[in-house]
Amino acid sequence: MDPILQVLYVLLWAGTLKGLQMALWPRLRPALGEYAYPVAYPASLLLFALVTWYCGLFRIPVALALLVFIALGAYSLRRGDYRGIRGFLSWDAVFLAGFLFALAVRFTNPPITFFSEQFMNHAFIAAIMRSPVVPPLDPWFAGGDLTVYYYLGHWMMGCLGVVTGIPPEVVFNLIPATVYGVGFVMLYATGSLFLRRWRWLPLAVLLLVPLSVPWFLAAGGDLYSAFQDTNWIIAGARVEFPVFSLFLGNAHAFEMAVFNQVFLIFLLGFVWLRWGGLDLRGRGTLVLLTALSIGSMPLLSSWDALVYAPVVAVFLLALSLRERDRSTLAAAVAIPALALLIYLPYYLLLEPAGIGGIGAGFPPTDPLAFLAVWGGFLAIVSLAIVRDIRRSPLYLAVALPFIAVGYTVLGLIVVLLVFLILRRERSFPDLLCIAGLSILALTEIFYLKEMLGGDYSRFNTIFKFYFDAWILLGTGSLILAGRWLETRLPLLPEGTRRGAALVAVMVLIATPVALNVDIGRGLLGIEHPREGYHTLDGLAYLDPDEAAAVGYLRTLDGDHRIVEAECGDYSYYSRISSFTGIPTILGQISHELTWRGNGAWYVDRPADIQAIYEDPEETLALMAKYNATLLYVGAPERERYDVNLPQNGLTLIYEEGGIWIYAPDA
Repeated sequence: MDPILQVLYVLLWAGTLKGLQMALWPRLRPALGEYAYPVAYPASLLLFALVTWYCGLFRIPVALALLVFIALGAYSLRRGDYRGIRGFLSWDAVFLAGFLFALAVRFTNPPITFFSEQFMNHAFIAAIMRSPVVPPLDPWFAGGDLTVYYYLGHWMMGCLGVVTGIPPEVVFNLIPATVYGVGFVMLYATGSLFLRRWRWLPLAVLLLVPLSVPWFLAAGGDLYSAFQDTNWIIAGARVEFPVFSLFLGNAHAFEMAVFNQVFLIFLLGFVWLRWGGLDLRGRGTLVLLTALSIGSMPLLSSWDALVYAPVVAVFLLALSLRERDRSTLAAAVAIPALALLIYLPYYLLLEPAGIGGIGAGFPPTDPLAFLAVWGGFLAIVSLAIVRDIRRSPLYLAVALPFIAVGYTVLGLIVVLLVFLILRRERSFPDLLCIAGLSILALTEIFYLKEMLGGDYSRFNTIFKFYFDAWILLGTGSLILAGRWLETRLPLLPEGTRRGAALVAVMVLIATPVALNVDIGRGLLGIEHPREGYHTLDGLAYLDPDEAAAVGYLRTLDGDHRIVEAECGDYSYYSRISSFTGIPTILGQISHELTWRGNGAWYVDRPADIQAIYEDPEETLALMAKYNATLLYVGAPERERYDVNLPQNGLTLIYEEGGIWIYAPDA
């Protein structure tokens, strides 16, 4: 792909994000004041997702959603609301720092491959961009849709691709940049609420790594192996943290949802500090924004909703008890009600099949492994409560019963929780730490039952809930650290600090290029050209013949379904549906098993696909069974099946480089 074209794509994408943000910003100023500018970044994305989602639900072009923002911008221009904008440009600089850092990571490691969840997530985005309707079509289950999965992040990013005209393989690599840009802005805004000189410190929650990573690097491992060793450090579970997710580049649902997590944390912090000074209009705006954030969460990543729904409920209860006025009580009722109502059709369409209840009794986590992940944040919290421990050392004894039965980790967590809860004056960062520690405590006792069993029963519970705990506990502890640092004299004068900040940003952006990040090459047999392979085109590694066939399929209009080879999971199979968004009879089978549960399809569909390729007497009838309009024959299909197609009834519509594409005769 032409480098100049890629630059234009980046400018168009960033310009669209900026346009959405600028359109909404003036409407938020009465409630949020100086913080309206940064808040408009995530709020405009969620509003864009909401409006386009309803466009898709009613089968009207999603691009019409831009009319809402054009109207808002025109109204603000007419009122002269954009005067004084120069004073807010520092927020854009923070956005660009995060955006360009993540963009550099993907630029140096762009392939969309099958070693993780990249095929799945690109398939969702490509399917949405090809046919932006609600519910979106499931590209790996012809005739099905994504009511079985939380897909709003894919929808939002796919619709941004639709309105900008950027192809999905580039959109895929722009997603982490968007998440990090907006995430940086909101973490900086949260830092600004509670800190002055160290307001940037919460940004580190998206950059820090567990203590085990430098340990494994010092032992001689490379960056990827250090990440992977940390990834599996807790037996039977997976540990992932934001910067590792960024380097993996999956564009997974929970990764895209990070910006909404930090947005909600900011909103709660702002409410905690300034609710009492807001008029009814300001409180109403905060109610709407909080409802939009928490209401979007189940669709972005349902695991996040399981964490933040009770967090918000407890927060609203505490706020109501503190304020004791009617409008606060009304807000506490309105927020969950509005959160449910804004996407009510989603819940009516939902067909979940993944969770089978709550389990307990799993063996305790190894304390050393736990500290290798959480030791840094726990050390900060421990230092923050030293005075409380000195004042009431007897409370340390609450750990003894847990230690006695082998749950040392749970004992450590409970001690920290007790001292934080019993503090004379609990600050908002204390509350964040309490929420994060509570999640860690619960994962020591309970897990959600899924398809995985045995030693891996709590695989996803640790994976998803640890990620949320990282954001909550990390943000809270870093603000606590910043408060302590602000009691110390600054080491550098203000002018020098600004220069150091600029140098730090430049180093941050340059680091991925200097490291020449390479995650996944050679894993599971994947190979791609490494030398000079710096691009935002995630499919640039494809064989030219296959790339040409994919390009041809993308030009086909209409409601197509395609037959391609099926061969389990995490392999190069299912690649055509992933690259084009055209639904196939069956893609990666264990993913569908997780979403849909076992059924006749589990046996029938693989057998039918094989018969289509190998039994010419069944080919046309089975294609008609699934309304398949295209039949793809490439190297994987020939490797997987003894291809024997009928002499009549199929028309060869594409033949190039050993790739055949057929369509049934009309």
